[in-house]
Amino acid sequence: MNRIPLVDLAAAHAEVADEVRAGFDRVLAATAFVGGDEVRAFEREYAEFVGVRHCVGVANGTDALELALRACGVGPGSEVVLPANTFIATAGAVARTGARPVLVDCLPGSYLMDGQAALDAVGPATRAVVPVHLYGQCADVPKLAAALPEHVPVVEDAAQAQGATRDGRSPGSGGIAATSFYPGKNLGAYGDAGAVLTDDPRRAELVRAIANHGGTEKYRHDVAGFNSRLDGLQAVVLRAKLARLADGNRARRAAAARYTELLAPLAEAGRMVLPETVPGNAHVWHLYVIQVTGTDRDQVVAALNAGGIGAGVHYPAPVHLTPAFAHLGHRAGDFPRAEEAAGRILSLPLYPQITADQQQRVVEALAGALG
Repeated sequence: MNRIPLVDLAAAHAEVADEVRAGFDRVLAATAFVGGDEVRAFEREYAEFVGVRHCVGVANGTDALELALRACGVGPGSEVVLPANTFIATAGAVARTGARPVLVDCLPGSYLMDGQAALDAVGPATRAVVPVHLYGQCADVPKLAAALPEHVPVVEDAAQAQGATRDGRSPGSGGIAATSFYPGKNLGAYGDAGAVLTDDPRRAELVRAIANHGGTEKYRHDVAGFNSRLDGLQAVVLRAKLARLADGNRARRAAAARYTELLAPLAEAGRMVLPETVPGNAHVWHLYVIQVTGTDRDQVVAALNAGGIGAGVHYPAPVHLTPAFAHLGHRAGDFPRAEEAAGRILSLPLYPQITADQQQRVVEALAGALG
């Protein structure tokens, strides 16, 4: 069976294989395994790509978010507001600082965090609000930041939004953001990697220190820290892929537009719901997420997978309904929009190299699975 994967990492690797091999040779020759010229070059290049002054490479996206929160003063006794419909790592990073996650519902259609609900959840102990730039489009950070108390910063979870903008603004611009370079991201490493993005030199320096055992000079430890550093081999991969990221995002937009056209008859018939792009967003389509209506979603996924279509679900359970965060005391029904979406959403294969013929096959298989 000629399978269509959810993400085609082999095709992505084929495009950069020669550059990566040459870059690995440079790192091995220099024995620059942690940090080094490749890391510094990547940090500079990615900061320029995003449009921020500082990029600090770290070991993974979860660490990046924790480091950004710590750099904003979040710690034990703090509360951090975040959406219930996100990958568990968002809440996990908050918990690792010693803070308490405070969950809010999402908006219908875009699934982005409900900004008014977030403002309503701010209390005396709130020390940050974390909007998640979900599936490749950005939450309205400037509007949220303008309405928050001065001592409550916005810390953006931009793990799914590499290259995305909203009204021309990139994540981290004028504030602070965390991103992940997990292999399946729009900009993916060959293992775990992440970064913190900011225009604030003080926060950038603090992130760099905390991620390097509390200091930026050898054997000088100014703050309590831990080890979360980007290695040279991953920087090689990221530099090679970064040079192709803008083109890759354009290809994703074209593929998303093709899906929307092909799926229109199914949507018009009420058999599924198309994804919504909020006006002002330059969507980078990390995921193409539809809603299934009138049919059991899990059965649809199983049928697609059985037919060689790599469909997935992002994410099958909101944070408050996971055992890891049962201690927050929520129950089913507390965040109805997040819960409804979790039972109906379905991610279709999408990557820069997907072909029109492959997308046609996906849509035909989906139509058959919907019955």
